[in-house]
Amino acid sequence: MSRITDPDQRILVTIPISHFCEKARWALERAGLPYEEERHIQLVHQVAVKRAGGGKTAPALKTSEGTLSESADILRYADEHTPPERRLYPEDPGERAQVEELEERFGRVLGYEARRWLYHQVFKDARYFAPWNLTGVPAWERRIFPFVLAPAKVIINRKFAINEESAAAAAKLVDEEFDAVAAMLADGRRYLVGDRFTAADLAFAALAAPAICPPEYGTPLPQPSDLPDDMAAAVLAWRAHPAGEFGLRLFREERAALATA
Repeated sequence: MSRITDPDQRILVTIPISHFCEKARWALERAGLPYEEERHIQLVHQVAVKRAGGGKTAPALKTSEGTLSESADILRYADEHTPPERRLYPEDPGERAQVEELEERFGRVLGYEARRWLYHQVFKDARYFAPWNLTGVPAWERRIFPFVLAPAKVIINRKFAINEESAAAAAKLVDEEFDAVAAMLADGRRYLVGDRFTAADLAFAALAAPAICPPEYGTPLPQPSDLPDDMAAAVLAWRAHPAGEFGLRLFREERAALATA
């Protein structure tokens, strides 16, 4: 991948369904920053990320200023290019600290645990979920996907310690995080910190996506009617939770508007 010299040119390397990648997409689009998304399947994405100057994980954002390899860094980059009244990080030091703490916690809990639960569900019959996983990837990656699937399952299960017990524990941790967010919202607030949308809200909604499957996601996700019964039941339960309703509202009100802007 050649060096980028135009400050208005950006390449975002993603696994299209990744919720960390959705977090980055959402922030860039909200800031009005044009970018070209380069989508890849699991395992192949590591080569693409490396070529872009990143590490091993997606997303990676290549800019004229260098490559950003973490979704949190991409949010801060996007925020630097956002008008003050729409900033994701408040100017007030106390509120900013709250936002950053929540963003980090959502990444650590929802980011990892919702992903662990999702992969466990998907790997019960990964071929069924292939159409959503392959959205926008190069044709040659679509062709090799059936051959990559078996080794990807072994590598991902080992890397994220995915098994029946860990997936059940992951679902419980997602439940607990939803309960914690619902407790924050119980006073009637519309956003987690302050009186406007911040990085805390964006991070929660994006990283809760494996649990609530929002229709407004940046790439098509299966809806409950598309899912096996046990997985659909879990998604519907999380959607009905006050925190799940909050996440879905943020996608409807904050994310969907970007597609029509």
